[in-house]
Amino acid sequence: MLRRLRVAFFSTGDELRSIGEPLDEGCVYDSNRYTLWGMLQRLGVDLIDMGVVRDDPAALEAAFRHAAENADAVITSGGVSVGEADHTKQVMKSLGDVLFWKIAMRPGRPMAIGRITSRGHDAILFGLPGNPVAVMVTFYAFVRDALLAMSGASPQPLPMLRAASTQAIRKKAGRTEYQRGIVSRSGDGWQVEITGSQGSGILRSMSVANGLVVLHHEQGDVAAGELVDVLPFDGLV
Repeated sequence: MLRRLRVAFFSTGDELRSIGEPLDEGCVYDSNRYTLWGMLQRLGVDLIDMGVVRDDPAALEAAFRHAAENADAVITSGGVSVGEADHTKQVMKSLGDVLFWKIAMRPGRPMAIGRITSRGHDAILFGLPGNPVAVMVTFYAFVRDALLAMSGASPQPLPMLRAASTQAIRKKAGRTEYQRGIVSRSGDGWQVEITGSQGSGILRSMSVANGLVVLHHEQGDVAAGELVDVLPFDGLV
């Protein structure tokens, strides 16, 4: 008998608090778990919300083992950068294999994908960055299609629009960039305006935008009026 794919997910960080908990000095609310829950809900998978796990190797190993024994895929946010307390990649490596870490993209450069094993059970692990915009971008760039394929579906490329940029956009060739934009009709075509500051910690930029401007690996600066690819949010978020 077939069953739905099981996906476990949790956030890492001593500074994180769940909604409803008091926000102590130096702490922030854990937005990533809620955005991941929303994005995963659209894929028809069974969810295991494991909450927030401390930045501690022993706590992370226990969480990874529990997830591997109970889920087919595991998604974490945070802990894959190069900071002193970023333990996710190290613990992940001790329990299995890290297939790759660091990607030539922005936002979302620190990201780990691999496989973890515990007591004869294994799971694919997606170690996403900690910044909220990077979590959403890497989910749609990598995780979504992988989970659909694991579920037995045949993922199709997400639809892109060609839109004229209303402004010049600075872009360094050699990496793919996803900038938040507001797409609108303009005469017989489409136009897109960047939402403003593109910091990967600015979650508001995702709520204001209605699409992602996809600036490809080989692209350089974009001139005002130049056509760019846009990934609409309609049907995604």
